Amino acid sequence: MAEHEISAGFIPLFDSAVLVTAREMGFAAREGIALKLSRETSWANIRDRLAIGHFDVAHMLGPMPLAGNLGIAPLASDTIVPFSLGLGGNCVTVSNAVWAGMVGHGALPDLDPSRNGRALRALIRVRGANGRSPLRFAVTHPHSGHNYELRYWLAGCGIDPSRDIEIVIVPPPFMPDALAAEQIDGYCAGEPWNSVSVVAGTGHIATVRAAIWRNGPEKVLGVRKAWAERRPQALSALLRALHHAARWCQDRANHAALTALMSQPAFLGQPAAIQTRALTGRLEVGGGVECGADDFFLPFDKAANFPWKSHALWFYTQMVRWGDVAHCAANARIALDCYRPDLYRLALKPLGVALPGANAKVEGALTVSTPVGSAGASLMLGPDGFFDGRIFDPDALDAYIAAQASDLSSQ
Repeated sequence: MAEHEISAGFIPLFDSAVLVTAREMGFAAREGIALKLSRETSWANIRDRLAIGHFDVAHMLGPMPLAGNLGIAPLASDTIVPFSLGLGGNCVTVSNAVWAGMVGHGALPDLDPSRNGRALRALIRVRGANGRSPLRFAVTHPHSGHNYELRYWLAGCGIDPSRDIEIVIVPPPFMPDALAAEQIDGYCAGEPWNSVSVVAGTGHIATVRAAIWRNGPEKVLGVRKAWAERRPQALSALLRALHHAARWCQDRANHAALTALMSQPAFLGQPAAIQTRALTGRLEVGGGVECGADDFFLPFDKAANFPWKSHALWFYTQMVRWGDVAHCAANARIALDCYRPDLYRLALKPLGVALPGANAKVEGALTVSTPVGSAGASLMLGPDGFFDGRIFDPDALDAYIAAQASDLSSQ
């Protein structure tokens, strides 16, 4: 009999692979865990079932635990983040009609966020001058990395996401069908749902998270704080299992087995060939064109699993920027305390693996892979630049938020 029984919810996205692999490849069992996985359709279901105790932990959007702790979610529990499930993995996909319009204003099928964003801005202005309704883009949840990354990209290209377009919520698996049915004009989602639209011939990938914010955060392990405090040994065992699973997922030698596993109906139910695009970063963007995206999705490398407090604070700045929460010292402290590198270190220190010496870092400062101070083995961080060249220093939080407010008022 297993020493620990843990229930976990997940959404059918490729970045749930670390959690799925932990159970299916036996990493959880080796840590004495009976891990029960429940596939959900929407992030709202994940949030609500974690809050009422159906789940102990869950595959979650990076900003979602912050939203609950800040009191801006309709149903939430105090949630912590002791583990990141990977970096990157998202795309912005548009309809063929929108892409054709963007091409008319200079867009190229190279995933360049600046050029293609300017082309989208020009298209939006022409549509507005002709009295046409705003384009409608979908994101997966109001408090999602998708929402904030889409808004950051648009704003950086001179598009006000609160006035120039409409943003709606659609669960990830439904986005390709919504695009095909012309209910939306584009969306920001994780793989494989962008490639599904490309394969169907109904969409074109305009840019990717790895180009908007290279090696930026995405999904995390959300944990009910009360459960973590009651079951610290179970949590540590789970973090070790996820560490081993993430390392296994990153290894190219296991990619065929990984995509075969995730193609099962219980997980993604999508062909292995589509999933391989996320692992290799070789994306078919539309019209038969293939384009590479460096560090498109990293489940393990470059400290992908470390819950950086600077990631939490950057998400918080976007919540403030778009009016989800007021900025004050108390709210900033809640955001800071949500991500728990101390629990990550506690669980993994016995393994002798590389552990960052700092809890936060300046985001956007690295232009090349860089070794950093760590306990245990050597640790290499990847480039982490934003497409607009901005830098986020968590020690200058107030100045960063003020600068974003100034940017918004000047549009």
